[in-house]
Amino acid sequence: MKFRTIIEVPESSEKIAYQDKIFGLGSCFVTNIQNKLDYYQFQNHINPFGTVFNPVSIRKLLKRVVNQELFNEQDLFFHQSLWKSFDLHSEFNRTDKIDYLQAINDKINRANQFLKTADWLFLTFGTAWVYHHKKTGEIVNNCHKVPQKEFDKIILTPTEIADELKNIIQLARKANPKIKILMSISPVRHLKNGFVENQRSKSHLITAVHALKDAIYYFPSYEILMDDLRDYRFYKDDYIHPNQLAINYIWKIFSESIISSKAMPIMKQIDRIRQSLAHKSFNPGSMQNLHRMSKLQAEITAMQQKYKWITF
Repeated sequence: MKFRTIIEVPESSEKIAYQDKIFGLGSCFVTNIQNKLDYYQFQNHINPFGTVFNPVSIRKLLKRVVNQELFNEQDLFFHQSLWKSFDLHSEFNRTDKIDYLQAINDKINRANQFLKTADWLFLTFGTAWVYHHKKTGEIVNNCHKVPQKEFDKIILTPTEIADELKNIIQLARKANPKIKILMSISPVRHLKNGFVENQRSKSHLITAVHALKDAIYYFPSYEILMDDLRDYRFYKDDYIHPNQLAINYIWKIFSESIISSKAMPIMKQIDRIRQSLAHKSFNPGSMQNLHRMSKLQAEITAMQQKYKWITF
């Protein structure tokens, strides 16, 4: 007797090799994946501009990265004693305008260089609801607590989203023709919009992604949390964000479906090394512990000689 529905995710025809480089943009869920990639020492450059929830803002930022379109003073505004940009996360807010521009333009240049050599582009879309700034006529990534009367809240249609996704794919392949693209819908519900409105939003995103004719890969993170892990014990206290147990479960399915089997032994070795480094000896100066640490350091050195980017 079965008491839950299990989503069978087929293996991807393309697999992530351990040497692959991964560039990513999107919602906070792609950051959860980044934490796992960081732990297992995969080369990645994910959300250098902070979380981005809607397809339009992802396309605008990717366009800046691909064409190295740097920010200037006209892209910023001064509000609540801070310099801000409607295109960027609040983590970039600064009291000094020059400092702001230097910080963000450095990230654009670094992202451009990474994207050109990346093997994968990960995109996670969070919402189809967007805020249209009346004064500039632009859709914003972040309202930065500017009064709501200055915006119109609208929902993108599946056709509008599909057009944005096509532009995203074209931009990515302009910078890197060989890049493989993986898309996912964030499992985090945007309940501030309302329950019905959230379902409308997610359905628009899913419809748009599956309407694409381009060769992309789709990972069903939203479907796994909604239909497989449909229990609040898999959520944080806010009942919106997946907890670590859910993230670990989704990562397991992700790694089994899209990460190369040749990378698995390396991941297990890295996990074992990390656990050994985290182990606290009751007698650090003992011969037994010194021998253990010497053997561990030799193993780390051997790995770093083979995989130059690894750091512990």
